[in-house]
Amino acid sequence: MEPADTKKMYVFLMVLTIASALGLQSWMTLFNNFAVEKVGLDGQHVGVIQSVREIPGFLSLLAIYVMLIMKEHRLSALSILLLGAGVASTGLFPSFAGLLCATLVMSFGFHYFETTNQSLTLQYFDQTTSPKVFGRLRSLASGANIVVGASIYGLSYILDYRGIYLVFGGVVIATGAWGMTRNPVSKNLIPQRKKMILKKAYWLYYFLTFMAGARRQIFIAFAVFLMVQRFGYTIKEITILFLINNLVNYFLAPIIGKSILRFGERKVLSLEYASLILVFVAYATVQNKTAIGVIYILDHIFFNFAIAIRTYFQKIGDPRDIAPTMAVGFTINHIAAVVLPALGGLLWMVDYRIPFYAGAVMSLVSLMAVQAIRTGQNP
Repeated sequence: MEPADTKKMYVFLMVLTIASALGLQSWMTLFNNFAVEKVGLDGQHVGVIQSVREIPGFLSLLAIYVMLIMKEHRLSALSILLLGAGVASTGLFPSFAGLLCATLVMSFGFHYFETTNQSLTLQYFDQTTSPKVFGRLRSLASGANIVVGASIYGLSYILDYRGIYLVFGGVVIATGAWGMTRNPVSKNLIPQRKKMILKKAYWLYYFLTFMAGARRQIFIAFAVFLMVQRFGYTIKEITILFLINNLVNYFLAPIIGKSILRFGERKVLSLEYASLILVFVAYATVQNKTAIGVIYILDHIFFNFAIAIRTYFQKIGDPRDIAPTMAVGFTINHIAAVVLPALGGLLWMVDYRIPFYAGAVMSLVSLMAVQAIRTGQNP
């Protein structure tokens, strides 16, 4: 593929990735305070909304059928438009039903963009380039998250929740509209199959994707909750932790991409899973407030290693299967999101350590499974 073709696609994905990060991070940063202070929601309402937020991820495989009538890069830009519309409308409908609908629109936009983003990256960038591109895009997303935090802090002095949501939503909508006017596609691109693909040869990719989603749900549902409930982290302290976390990942994400190229997927994923065993055990056993904060940052760093699961598929998969397999993979990744938070919550009531020990066991299983990886770099 010509360098000019990949450059146009890189700029396209870079701009939309920044917009996606701006939209999701602004929504998440404001959500809990807005839900409680302006809408008057209780824990049950918030739990329902967070569950609904995961539904579009579970339905990502439907992107395959949307691509029957729409080119993939157009779906990518449209998804950013939807994300922006969901964010902008959040502050306009301060009710449980309004927040539910806005969340659903926002989430469909975010998850469908992530699906097409992964697919287009693997289609346009070869095996020696895609890990670095994934790393750079992750780095840009972390940088955008830092900008969101600083901007919300400043805007909060002059705007209410509605105004801040409209500002960020408007920026994301404008970016999506820009994307709809772009045509970064290459005529040399291998056509993608427009149907659901499930192949026995891809079993390890499916399994690792599912396990990554399951572990991630334990982290999302319980890590910050642990810090707040058992260690008394304040909103200010959590915000500072998020800032440090994004700063670290801004610099480390590109290095992780290069490490995949140098050491191969099996070694990188082995390091991730071996480290996560220790991280989850630490969540369950450490009693020091500062140490828990450090563990949280380490957890986020190792999450970036999951790039290697996608680059592994790029090496073993049929190039025509990239788009449908990324869509199916995103759905597999979100299967656990439907069950684990509720199940983990019940186990938490018995003993808060159980969900974290379960995460350690999942990491051990993944560590054993990843030894089956065989590519040119992992003989």
